[in-house]
Amino acid sequence: MPETMDAWVIREERQGKPINAFQIEQMEVPEPGAMEVIVRVMAAGVNYNNVWAALGEPVSVFRYHAEDHHIGGSDASGIVERVGPGVTRWKPGDEVVIHCNQASYEDPEVHGLDPMAAPSQKIWGYETTWGSFAEYCKVQAQQLLPKPAALTWEEAASYGLTYFTAYRMLVKQTQLQAGQRVLVWGAAGGLGVFALQLCRLAGADAVGVVSSNEKAELCRELGARDTIDRTEFAGMMQPKEPEAPDAVKARKKESRRFCKLVEEKLGGQPDIVFEHVGRATFATSVLAVKPFGAVVTCAATTGYDLEFDVRHLWMRQKRIIGSHFANAYECNRANELIESGAIRPVLWRTLGFDQVAEAHQLMKDNEHLGKIAILVGAESEGLGKTADGPGAIRAEVGA
Repeated sequence: MPETMDAWVIREERQGKPINAFQIEQMEVPEPGAMEVIVRVMAAGVNYNNVWAALGEPVSVFRYHAEDHHIGGSDASGIVERVGPGVTRWKPGDEVVIHCNQASYEDPEVHGLDPMAAPSQKIWGYETTWGSFAEYCKVQAQQLLPKPAALTWEEAASYGLTYFTAYRMLVKQTQLQAGQRVLVWGAAGGLGVFALQLCRLAGADAVGVVSSNEKAELCRELGARDTIDRTEFAGMMQPKEPEAPDAVKARKKESRRFCKLVEEKLGGQPDIVFEHVGRATFATSVLAVKPFGAVVTCAATTGYDLEFDVRHLWMRQKRIIGSHFANAYECNRANELIESGAIRPVLWRTLGFDQVAEAHQLMKDNEHLGKIAILVGAESEGLGKTADGPGAIRAEVGA
């Protein structure tokens, strides 16, 4: 291994627009500690969490870790280069993908409750440094998963964070069952494309909310029973600014109209509402879900200060379930579905290593269409596939 490596680095003094915050620097290659592994990164995936890291919003990542630099990137495929003391399952040369949950092996929650409940739990490449936007990254050994042989390096790097999050939301947190009805917000986005595939695999009916006919076509390809164009219900979206009484009344009327259409398309009220939008849609989600149904949420991209009529919650005995990424066991089970081809990554575009800052600026400006992968050690697209299989779905549309 070399002593130094190229890495895209954010420093606190230059937080701001991603195009400026990310800069290539020569950094020391990290050394693995006990139960840690150094991976030579072949490709990395782009997620919105490192847009936040660049901006320093809603809080600076430098509040999460002590290092004065931040190397982001929470998705990766690569080759094990070096293992630290105590690692027995992996060896140099193993081809792997990486899940992004870290926790201390000393926390008791890791050994009997759930690592996601551990006080030390962090998202690698966001709340930690040494992420995948570098030639080498440092991870805990438990983060490694076998790379699906039918995927290229860029395909294998594209799915982890969003897919494993969707898997926990539906399989663990709401215990998705055959015959259930599911409403999926942002159905052509990074989370939604996996929610739809999981519903199809489980035998559940899903209706996806999208913003164009092209996105609706992708959703139907992924198994959606039907779609709804949210642009036809712009009035139901709750704004961040205070509303006049007449505006609130009009918005609630639009929400009821939307819920009626959801019920018509699903053949009944949804058992589950798959949420990650937040303030703009949450009141409608609580209204839409059936009595004793569940709204499961993992994010709040339009704002985390939520307002909704709580009477719909208690009088109809509905549930709100929070969900955050996934534990190692869930990641391994979910990855088996990728290996078998039952679930497929959905990839929009692959960019070069010199375009990491550009990729995050595209995402910040909402000029991207779907999941973006970055070539790091891989010299070109299409490399790394060692077995026959369907590979990723190449999407022309997305989030």
